[in-house]
Amino acid sequence: MRLLIAVLGLACLTAPLSAQTQPGPPPDRASDRADLHAGWARLLSLYLREDAQGANRFDYQALRETQADREALDAYIAGLEAIDPDTLSRDEAFAFWANLYNAVTVRLIVEENPQDSIREIRPHLFAAGPWGMELVTVAGRALSLDAIEHDIMRERYEAALVHYAVNCASISCPDLQPEPWRGETLDADLDEAARGYINDPRGVTVTGQGLRVSRIYRWYREDFGGDEAGVIDHLLDYARPELAARIRSNPQISGHAYDWSLNRPEDQAG
Repeated sequence: MRLLIAVLGLACLTAPLSAQTQPGPPPDRASDRADLHAGWARLLSLYLREDAQGANRFDYQALRETQADREALDAYIAGLEAIDPDTLSRDEAFAFWANLYNAVTVRLIVEENPQDSIREIRPHLFAAGPWGMELVTVAGRALSLDAIEHDIMRERYEAALVHYAVNCASISCPDLQPEPWRGETLDADLDEAARGYINDPRGVTVTGQGLRVSRIYRWYREDFGGDEAGVIDHLLDYARPELAARIRSNPQISGHAYDWSLNRPEDQAG
């Protein structure tokens, strides 16, 4: 019997490597991230709705009343907090920050329950809104929404396109997209988001006096060329043929507009 055991042991040691039990492949980190974003995708599919004008609105109230999905949102954000974005590719990191910003904003509205606008959430008397509040911690750094958007995203990436990726829970903001941002489709998705906003009256409205455009193009003019001509060139890059022709017929900005009302379903508007 001992001889048999010894022979079997020797056979195992001398067997070809392919015949021996091998450890499985290392975890596919990209797949893990895709699975993580799938949780955010599910929440968007449940609570994001398109209104009659084609704008996306989020049902914060329905999420507020669904404890399991509130916990799922917390888990999604916690999962992002556990990732070091410096280990991601450039496009994956952009998607990481944009998804984090949007998920944290949704959670903030659900938790604070402002009546009409995100600007009602103010940590102190002189605050313009909640953007300076430290709401998450990534790689050991406590971060506010302002820090994510301005200190990280606008500094590291093409600033103009950042504005189409982050959503401030307001009607006039570029839409919260129905799918999470993902590195592998980032360029095409950002292009489509910019095109969708600019060709919507929230982005550009042509009047007899010129163009009435979103205040985004005034607040962050430096991101769009630095002057009115630069803004118009940016708009023309994404305008569909009919709008582009109308812009060229009177290429001047006559005013700016922005609606800070919550981007919740129309039947819930106050």
